[in-house]
Amino acid sequence: MDNRMQDCPIIAVTMGDPGGVGPEIIIKALSDRQHRWQFIPVVLGEISVLEQAGRVVGWDGSFELIEKPRQAKDRVGPIHVLTPQGLGDGVFEPGRGSVEGGRAAALCIEEAVGLAMAGEVGAMVTCPINKAMLNRAGYAFEGHTQMIASLTGCDTYVMMLAGERLRVSLVTIHVPLEKVPGLITEASVFNTISVTYEALVRDFGLQEPRIGVAALNPHAGEGGMFGKEEKEIISPAIERARSEGANAQGPFPADTLFWRATRGEFDSVVAMYHDQGLAPLKLIHFYDAVNVTLGLPIVRTSVDHGTAYDLAGTGKANHRSLVNALEMAARIANNRKREGSR
Repeated sequence: MDNRMQDCPIIAVTMGDPGGVGPEIIIKALSDRQHRWQFIPVVLGEISVLEQAGRVVGWDGSFELIEKPRQAKDRVGPIHVLTPQGLGDGVFEPGRGSVEGGRAAALCIEEAVGLAMAGEVGAMVTCPINKAMLNRAGYAFEGHTQMIASLTGCDTYVMMLAGERLRVSLVTIHVPLEKVPGLITEASVFNTISVTYEALVRDFGLQEPRIGVAALNPHAGEGGMFGKEEKEIISPAIERARSEGANAQGPFPADTLFWRATRGEFDSVVAMYHDQGLAPLKLIHFYDAVNVTLGLPIVRTSVDHGTAYDLAGTGKANHRSLVNALEMAARIANNRKREGSR
């Protein structure tokens, strides 16, 4: 591994769906002179797509094609681009998804995971993909998180969305609401709490993190009147996590828990399902939240938004979430490096 990665990790940045805003926000983020990057970025994608994005956002800088991440020389100057094998000069229209775009996005993800697993980069940061096109291209995954977990051989992983005031981990992710109660088990709640706690210590550098666990039902079930999941499933999972050292409390009614967390009472919240956790988070961190996959053997962060086809090709997409994802990936990579050296 390159010695520079001890304090200035190399980060692989995947372009995402070439028809989405990913290429544009990459150019905007990496050319933003307000930031003094503490990492060396390497963009994985097609040079023609990135050049087009540069023209859209009015960037007059240059690119440098490289074959290995270690060839990236510095944090300033040209944007270093590594093209995964199998990608060519595809023709992609901004604002439109395509099967070929899904395949291109997948090849970049596979390359980034391979580089991270081999220790050639310290982290990977992903730009948004089109899940339907990913599947039509032959990659049968619900999204980034499941694909990366599969590629790394990880069975126990957790999706967290994080901002400065609120962090939220999810027990269930992209499933129909009607299926959520059946997926809330003592094991799934316990695993989410445990993985979240370990990540808060190892990746976020918190000494004694506090986790607030949300109830599934209104008023935390109201003593069983509105549901029994709190008493029969969630509370035993919390007690098990506490017995193993995690400072977890709850289950608390969701309508007050997130307010308490934003006031500093908890370092993270464990939510039972997607919209329960992400609606309050996006109310506060709509432009700046970061998607972090916890429990992986590699560091992976992502923007907290989709392909935004309606904005692709306009140069108007906000790159703040990507900036935060890059900075968070670098911090986590360095925290893991320090933890591993102890």
